Amino acid sequence: MRTTWRPFVSYNLWSLFEPAIGREQWHCPMKRGFAKARKKEPEIAALLQQDSEAQTVGLLVQQGIYEFHQDLYFLSRSNGVRQISRILRLETQPLEIRDRVTQILRQYHANPVLLGKDFLLLSRGDEGFPDPIVIRDQNREFNLFAAIDCIVTEPDETLHIIDIKTGRSDFDLRQAYVYLLAVQYLYPNRSVIASFYNVESQQWSHPITATPNQLKVLQAELIRIAQQHQQDLQRYKQDPQNFAKFFPPNAGHQCRACQFNSVCQFAV
Repeated sequence: MRTTWRPFVSYNLWSLFEPAIGREQWHCPMKRGFAKARKKEPEIAALLQQDSEAQTVGLLVQQGIYEFHQDLYFLSRSNGVRQISRILRLETQPLEIRDRVTQILRQYHANPVLLGKDFLLLSRGDEGFPDPIVIRDQNREFNLFAAIDCIVTEPDETLHIIDIKTGRSDFDLRQAYVYLLAVQYLYPNRSVIASFYNVESQQWSHPITATPNQLKVLQAELIRIAQQHQQDLQRYKQDPQNFAKFFPPNAGHQCRACQFNSVCQFAV
């Protein structure tokens, strides 16, 4: 069955479109151009298929936590981490990734913060693109994509969105707000909160909430981003020679960590 095309938006697109507060100097609009406008070019497509070390660690940790809670036997056994490592085939990963993931799983095995939770959702992380959530503005429709790690039902029936993190990155509240909006569409009339948990540092964020008016403002902002993004794509399609005009570079030290530095003529 043919699906209806709609302009889309997600936290990922928002983060490519605008930087988080305090991260302006690290933001490069050209990354959005490579990732969204030129993604079908062979060289770009190959780069997009390669996960960074941080992404690989995050995915493996998410998979490990999922497996722990699929069979609580692993959490009760002293060799549980070793057994989960076999399921994840950590022996095929580079040594740095294998050691780091193993250490994080040991920490979770010793302090399984989700044990006993009433799961509404627990993602393994490799399920593929989530189904779109259709958001509406007057007579226009947009697709909102939200890949949520975990939702639990608290004793008071509040839905609690938990985003599992690794590494040293700061929590981006925009991600939590996008998830709050998504869950309000999925489970209307339910009380919802969100939080981040860094399983590596074992630190929780404060609980994050949003009022209906705040979510309304957020939705308007996401729709603006979706529309502007489609306009940028159309302008590039009509005039591909002016790629840098529509997606301007912000070259600097951040180029060293950019996945597109090998194909970007502006990379430092």
